[in-house]
Amino acid sequence: MSGAAPKAVSEAPGGFTHFDAEGRAVMVDVSAKPATARLAIARGAVEMEPATLEALRQGGIGKGDVLGVARLAGIMAAKKTADLIPLCHPLALSSVRLDLVPVPPGRVEIEARVKTTGPTGVEMEALTAVSVAALTVYDMCKAIDRGMRIEGIRLARKEGGKSGTWEATPEDASPGDAA
Repeated sequence: MSGAAPKAVSEAPGGFTHFDAEGRAVMVDVSAKPATARLAIARGAVEMEPATLEALRQGGIGKGDVLGVARLAGIMAAKKTADLIPLCHPLALSSVRLDLVPVPPGRVEIEARVKTTGPTGVEMEALTAVSVAALTVYDMCKAIDRGMRIEGIRLARKEGGKSGTWEATPEDASPGDAA
């Protein structure tokens, strides 16, 4: 290690904030940023055979309440995002809400809403919640439908911070999204 101080993260080539000027991965320093109310909404879906969705809705999956377990898994995942994504900051989350909605003929739509008040956003926590909830649906239903597909996981909206509000455009939406 040299005695020279590392260059500021903002000097990273290409505008990527998680690399320093030498291209080394760094955790972004958010200590000077003000704490603001933050919200992120992420969405995704699990596509499955109609018979799988019907079994899920009727409680015919032998492992129990699929949507309830997936909801809890997503909430737990949001709280553990910094343990899973190497450069994410550990955050004190104020709220995590997951909605899993069966949509005939064969789709479970998933939405996560994550809130905090802090110096950095909760986009990764919302995306992680949706991802793990979808994986849990897959895990619990795979015995009857290995062809399920996890699709369209994306950020739908974020609020707060210096950049303010951002919302996905209709072109970014998946076919199951409301207009």
